[in-house]
Amino acid sequence: MGAEWPWALLALLAVPLLIAVYVWQLRRRRRHAVRYSSLAVIRAAAPPRSTWRRHAAFALVLGAFAFLAVAAARPHVSLDVPVSESALILALDVSGSMCATDVAPNRLSAAQAAVREFVQAQDAGTSIGLVLFSGFAQVAVAPTTERDPLLHAIDTLTTGRGTTIGAAILKAVDAISEIDPAVAKADPVPGATPPVTRAPGTYAPEIVVLLTDGANTSGAEPVAAAEIAAARGVRVYPIGFGTRNPTSMVCTAAQLGGRGFEGFGGGGGRGGGGGGGGNFLVADEATLREVARVTGGEYFAASDADRLQTVLKDLPRSVATQHRDEEISVALVAVAAALLLLGVWAAARWTAFPN
Repeated sequence: MGAEWPWALLALLAVPLLIAVYVWQLRRRRRHAVRYSSLAVIRAAAPPRSTWRRHAAFALVLGAFAFLAVAAARPHVSLDVPVSESALILALDVSGSMCATDVAPNRLSAAQAAVREFVQAQDAGTSIGLVLFSGFAQVAVAPTTERDPLLHAIDTLTTGRGTTIGAAILKAVDAISEIDPAVAKADPVPGATPPVTRAPGTYAPEIVVLLTDGANTSGAEPVAAAEIAAARGVRVYPIGFGTRNPTSMVCTAAQLGGRGFEGFGGGGGRGGGGGGGGNFLVADEATLREVARVTGGEYFAASDADRLQTVLKDLPRSVATQHRDEEISVALVAVAAALLLLGVWAAARWTAFPN
């Protein structure tokens, strides 16, 4: 547990001071009380009254003050939040190499089927966003609990030139920053306050699942982008898709977006990316493992459609809980308000009707 403004807790020093003043006032009243020759007479005339009721109103109001003082410090507690209550950003590679047929009928179709099933299996309260990348990265669907826009985007994927893994990671961080104010944008506005770097081992509740079959061809380097994500507590779970021995490339007209294979780019007209041992159609596992290590995620290899289905199905268990800091000021203010109302009621009830 921590506090945003710990200096506000100094207000708690007033609690013992108020107690001391209250006790002093009680003793002062006793010293100036009217003396009777027979105490038995005054006891007989006075109605019975519980001792604790005399002080209940003051105790309740004092408790309300203490809760307000703590709330002013903006305390927060660390919680393990189920992944179903967090957000997932799916970053999908739609480079030309996704037309490779080593995964039947081709990598893109297999990925579409697996991701569609994964999205439909998630809890209704889970926000899911979609980032697509080939020669550039874009947020195709902002994080949402609505499934129709996601499924439509998945069903209508088209391929493009190149593979920008680093840009996809940065774009995913930006998508998360739109729904989580504790996560700064990957590229802050010039002149803005520098983003707060999270302590090692602490993470944002949102994660990025990145599926790619190639290696970075342009833009930000994946590991450099991973370091930016790590500084914001965003974990990346890369999935290297496809075999290491791809054969032909065949995509449907819809998947090609109306282009022929001449539309593919990157290294000798082949889609995907560089790296992977010089093979543009093979996932750069070394880089993807490093991205996972830097961000605190985990790397998965999926050489076929069944394995991809298994990886996506087991993913929530791999990130079963997320660490989240929750501010509890509102709850403390609510408790203080309840105590204050009880104090007012006690003062009115037991002062007017002391029995």
